[in-house]
Amino acid sequence: MPRVKGARAGRQNPAKRQLAEQFPAGEIVTDMSKKEWKLGSPVGQGGFGCIYLADKNSSQPVGTDAPCVIKVEPSENGPLFTELKFYQRAAKPELIQKWIRSHKLKYLGVPKYWASGLHEKNGKSYRFMVMDRFGSDLQKIFEANDRRFSRKTVLQLSLRILDILEYIHEHEYVHADIKASNLLLSYKNPDKVYLVDYGLAYRYCPEGLHKEYKEDPKRCHDGTIQFTSIDAHKGAAPSRRGDLEILGYCMIQWLCGRLPWEDNLEDPNYVRDSKIRFRENIAGLMDKCFPEKNKPGEIAKYLETVKLLDYAEKPSYQDLRQILLRGLKACGSEDDGKLDLRVVENGGLKAEAPAKKRKREKQEDTESSVEDVECSHPRPREAMQTRSKTRKRIQK
Repeated sequence: MPRVKGARAGRQNPAKRQLAEQFPAGEIVTDMSKKEWKLGSPVGQGGFGCIYLADKNSSQPVGTDAPCVIKVEPSENGPLFTELKFYQRAAKPELIQKWIRSHKLKYLGVPKYWASGLHEKNGKSYRFMVMDRFGSDLQKIFEANDRRFSRKTVLQLSLRILDILEYIHEHEYVHADIKASNLLLSYKNPDKVYLVDYGLAYRYCPEGLHKEYKEDPKRCHDGTIQFTSIDAHKGAAPSRRGDLEILGYCMIQWLCGRLPWEDNLEDPNYVRDSKIRFRENIAGLMDKCFPEKNKPGEIAKYLETVKLLDYAEKPSYQDLRQILLRGLKACGSEDDGKLDLRVVENGGLKAEAPAKKRKREKQEDTESSVEDVECSHPRPREAMQTRSKTRKRIQK
């Protein structure tokens, strides 16, 4: 389930934020349209807010199969306010459905906005938002998979994320914080992935007028340090090319397990300079991350294409999709909409057959398909020592 984060770099001094108060199960909140919602047990908690299971108010307690969650944060805090503005402007169910139909998509991984409001408790004011319920985040699965996804899975994920980015970009927003912990699987369909947490979302093009490039020292290194764009490291406001750059870094990490600058995340200037250096030498970045002969040429091509974008330029999302589709074809696969998130093991995929079938299926399991073998990245020769820094924000 999604979890509320604590400190964020840049936007607001975390020390000035109010701490969250946890509400008891059964608490009733009333949205702006006067509909009542009942809170269930908390499923995510950070220093400044909580996420609860929720359902429409009734005489029954909220069960573990509740269809919604409610995100609650003290009304003085900034991230949920920013996120709520995005949802109200760009994530109404009718807008999303219209886009899906016009672009002939099977689905779009943008959570739907259902309701919001203010709630008073013990003399304090809280802002809340009702949204879809989701399943596990990809970071947990990534860690369980020995920090590896297969090449096919990385490309399939990236194609769906491109769909999401095109939609939010066309609705005047950029996300600015794409990463595995902000990608959640559908609660009912694990082949569907959704991009969440719009607390750093930025309206880059209000009323169709793109913001000018301007470096602000107070905003340097906004975002999550491993993945944030070079523009953000320099203090410029997020942009479309920045979102695409972040996705490129995610693809590399998901496939090889580690980005070159993850050895010194405590120094944001080092991270920035490393990214700048590798942007000028993408071939060197590929050699560093993929020392084997079989390098993912489509990721290098993707990065080269994004590198050429101007700050205010509209990307060709279809060209980027074609690059990734060619990568799928090169490893003997296609865009079948399936996210195979089984554990990568010795270059193949570990089957998860029930115990009573394992003997009968043992031979099938050990004889991995050509697609699985070619689309998987081998495990490292020795285990890397990693620390959990995915949610850490660093402010200059």
